[in-house]
Amino acid sequence: MHYVFVRVVKARYLPTNGNPIVGIAVSASRIESKPARKTAFFEWDQTFAFGRDAPDSSSILEISVWDSPPGGGSEDAAAAARGKFLGGICFDVTEIPLRDPPDSPLAPQWYRLEGGGAHSGDLMLATWVGTQADESFPDAWKTDTAGNTNSRAKVYLSPKLWYLRATVLEAQDVLHSTAPLKEASLYLRAQLGFQVHKTKSVLTRNGTPSWNEDLLFVAAEPFADHLVFTLEARQQHKGPSPIAVLRIPLTAIERRVDDRQVATRWFNFEDPNSEKARYKGRVQLRLCFDGGYHVMDEAAHVCSDYRPTARQLWKPPIGTVELGIIGCRNLLPMKAIDGKGCTDAYCVAKYGPKWIRTRTVSDSLDPRWNEQYTWRVFDPSTVLTMGIFDSSGASESEGEKSATRPDLRMGKVRIRISSLETGKVYRNSYPLIVLTNNGVKKMGEIEVAVRFIRSAPTLDFLHVYTQPLLPLMHHVKPLGVVQQEVLRSTAVKIIAVHLSRSEPPMRREVVLHMLDADTHAFSMRKVRANWVRIINVIAGVIDIVRWIDDTRVWKNPTATVLVHALLVLLVWFPDLIVPTLAFYVFAIGAWNYRFLRSSKAALPHFDPKLSLAEAVDREELDEEFDGMPSGRSPETVRARYDKLRAVGARVQTVLGDLAAQGERVQALVTWRDPRATGIFVGLCFVVAMILYLVPTKMVAMASGFYCFRHPIFRDRMPSPALNFFRRLPSLSDRLM
Repeated sequence: MHYVFVRVVKARYLPTNGNPIVGIAVSASRIESKPARKTAFFEWDQTFAFGRDAPDSSSILEISVWDSPPGGGSEDAAAAARGKFLGGICFDVTEIPLRDPPDSPLAPQWYRLEGGGAHSGDLMLATWVGTQADESFPDAWKTDTAGNTNSRAKVYLSPKLWYLRATVLEAQDVLHSTAPLKEASLYLRAQLGFQVHKTKSVLTRNGTPSWNEDLLFVAAEPFADHLVFTLEARQQHKGPSPIAVLRIPLTAIERRVDDRQVATRWFNFEDPNSEKARYKGRVQLRLCFDGGYHVMDEAAHVCSDYRPTARQLWKPPIGTVELGIIGCRNLLPMKAIDGKGCTDAYCVAKYGPKWIRTRTVSDSLDPRWNEQYTWRVFDPSTVLTMGIFDSSGASESEGEKSATRPDLRMGKVRIRISSLETGKVYRNSYPLIVLTNNGVKKMGEIEVAVRFIRSAPTLDFLHVYTQPLLPLMHHVKPLGVVQQEVLRSTAVKIIAVHLSRSEPPMRREVVLHMLDADTHAFSMRKVRANWVRIINVIAGVIDIVRWIDDTRVWKNPTATVLVHALLVLLVWFPDLIVPTLAFYVFAIGAWNYRFLRSSKAALPHFDPKLSLAEAVDREELDEEFDGMPSGRSPETVRARYDKLRAVGARVQTVLGDLAAQGERVQALVTWRDPRATGIFVGLCFVVAMILYLVPTKMVAMASGFYCFRHPIFRDRMPSPALNFFRRLPSLSDRLM
């Protein structure tokens, strides 16, 4: 993207004692500078960038100097219009030199102002044609951002997160001076910032309660908080009362990168109601930062980084991914200003701890960014996420409303790194789809270019596919699913607070949307979509079973005869079984390769049909977007609860049937039905004798021919083996 840059430095010999301003006009754009600072010269030192849709188009660049009255300037257009014209300069844009980024900055020079009468002065400026790679571009006033200071492209970094493990063992002398609480129920309350955990309550009579519990927190560097332990007592018919308190600075806690045992330490409690350090007992703790874990901040299926916290455990990168954010087309108006719909769009991309935000293009339904960013890749099974948002603070005319209105989301794009071929540039347009209370809504399209460049040797790159995704500590001492989801929610909140302190800030709603903070919220639509996914997965197995059944009933006699021949071949030459299966899988993969070559570099994107978002019921959408707790009427909540119970009843029936089949398998040898178990055990003995006396090939041949016998030799009733299995007892009759 080409821009006409104008850098206004200073002026001299101007016939005024005020604070003059500079007006710049090119094509259909006009802007005025700030009032000059009066020193030995009239100084501005401002840079302006005017976009050029057609680099070869001819136009005139007009620069004029005006005498601004006291208190006037670019913020007071009427006062500036009453100012006196002091002179101007005109340039032919086609004659302005083109500057490439490797070149040094263009030196400003003095120009004589013309048209201002007999006392014209001189203006020092520099003008050139450049791109976004110019070092003056970030700080320049730009036509496509309307001069908004918060519209600059920025790079953000997530804080380095650690898991803080606090093992609470026991306490001593805690009731030494508190006689009325000798038989109280004691528990320890641990707090780090907004994170609060409690141990289980224990009864003690000798003042030495014991817990032996692990409490896990998420902490962000730099460590400025304290880990606060409060010993509280709970008595019958009374609320909890604090007995003692302990504050431990995070900087004093040890770090570890493996599962080695950390030494325990005794810490003295203090009186929470006294400023003086008064001994109130002591507690034995084992504290450490677990650097061998990866602190999850994204959903597991769209994670962009699996590295552990400790840097010494990192492996070298395997490549880089380059992302070019080109622009959007046909965006919908997101807000109305002065009766006119407009959109102030910007793009946010995240991969690993690195976030990027493009500049905000003001009042444009077809914004163009043409910005390029690079990330290091440590694992190919990761996902690059991009999101488009409408800025609430880009238009200054909105006033105070922009400070409270959130940045509205306009769509999201995900690109899995493993789906990219090495060195190939993928340039595609993706539809921006948003699911709202009224259904699926297309917000426009985004055009991006992405390329993956491999830097590791081929064998090292392929070796990554044999390594576990998560670090070793996740397998040595795994975290529970529920616990890990709670910790992820905590990490998301910490990152949102950290990025909101940047300038310009990354809005909280943007961070939550990019990190999928509401991934596990209940949705009837997602339940049905996941059920359809399960059906699609087992559809292949169902097709195989149907083909086998058609072969058994001689629906296609030619195919059945060929299966008999294949059966004879594999039985008499069993060494061909595994090679035949492997070659069959190879043939399927080679046959499907043509679909990859004919995809025309298209990458997968969100699928509304797979998500069942196109034909979803409005009531289900309203339920999905309802908050926690629900804000709907009691009648609506009751109807939803009854519907959920009906779905739960069907799920309950399916789970019960699966459990019954497994219990029937167990009943074969557990003698719940003595006759059935006796029959099964006897048959097993007979089968063992037959297999011992008869050659295995003959048994396999006979079994195969019996299975594929002609329908005239079949009985329409179920087989005796199936009837026997269905008669086995399960534990369903013991449920209350």
